[in-house]
Amino acid sequence: MEGLERAVLRVMSRVGTHRNLYERNEEAVKQHLIGEIFKALGWDWSNPEEVRPEERTEDGRADYALLTGGEIVAFVEAKNLGVNVIRRDEPLRQLARYCFSRGVRYGILTNGAGWVVVKAFSEGTSLRDRVLFTVDLESEPLEKAVLKLSLLAKNRIREIERLSSLLRALEVSFETLLAEGYPEDYLLRFLLARGGRSLIPVSKLSPGTVPKAVYVHENGWKPLPLGVKSLKGALLAVLEYLEARSSGEKRDEIRRARKVLSQTELPEEKTLSLLKALEEEEGIRIAVEL
Repeated sequence: MEGLERAVLRVMSRVGTHRNLYERNEEAVKQHLIGEIFKALGWDWSNPEEVRPEERTEDGRADYALLTGGEIVAFVEAKNLGVNVIRRDEPLRQLARYCFSRGVRYGILTNGAGWVVVKAFSEGTSLRDRVLFTVDLESEPLEKAVLKLSLLAKNRIREIERLSSLLRALEVSFETLLAEGYPEDYLLRFLLARGGRSLIPVSKLSPGTVPKAVYVHENGWKPLPLGVKSLKGALLAVLEYLEARSSGEKRDEIRRARKVLSQTELPEEKTLSLLKALEEEEGIRIAVEL
């Protein structure tokens, strides 16, 4: 996911710098923007067993065909950045005709910044009804755009209907619960909760708490070695973690502080305030298991 995020940031930097070029030059969009995204999604852009440019159909040539297991799973239709692919219907109808003529299930319409993913045919539905999702890199939050684009990855594209439906259900459920008055931070903590652990953030702790374990959030909650099961032990464990990930003068400073604090009797109120200060100063999240 991080590789895709970096690719999206590179694409948006190019759009910002060379917008005039991309608004008039479709070939530049293909080479500089669309190819960048698909390569980050795991597609070998120079391998004809995965990507074929100018694929012939009865209604014209699709810009690209994407293949897995020797079968075309999607057509990609590229437009220059001056074409609003999300709002205009004609480019989407053109793509649907390409798909229908070859029996290709999915179509991807993009100008590099805007993306529309459509199921090409389904009885009794309109074309707009069959849009699985859209992505607007210029207006959506980065994390949301990257997550949706990840559904186009080579190892996920055959499951795109199921995955996009799950993602849409998650988004609708979350927004509905917010409208019902549930606090956003509690909903997020509910979604992030794993296993049987009940983790209490340091902001919710009070003097007298006896932690069984201490955690920092680093791509998920990471347990730290806890020598003494006390708030002071938790503070020293967090300082040891920060020391290990630091270098130079800062590492030496943390080591000295840890040594001094280990030999000092600290009131639990002071210990809690130090833990909260570390969260703020270091930009980390700390929690304990009781």
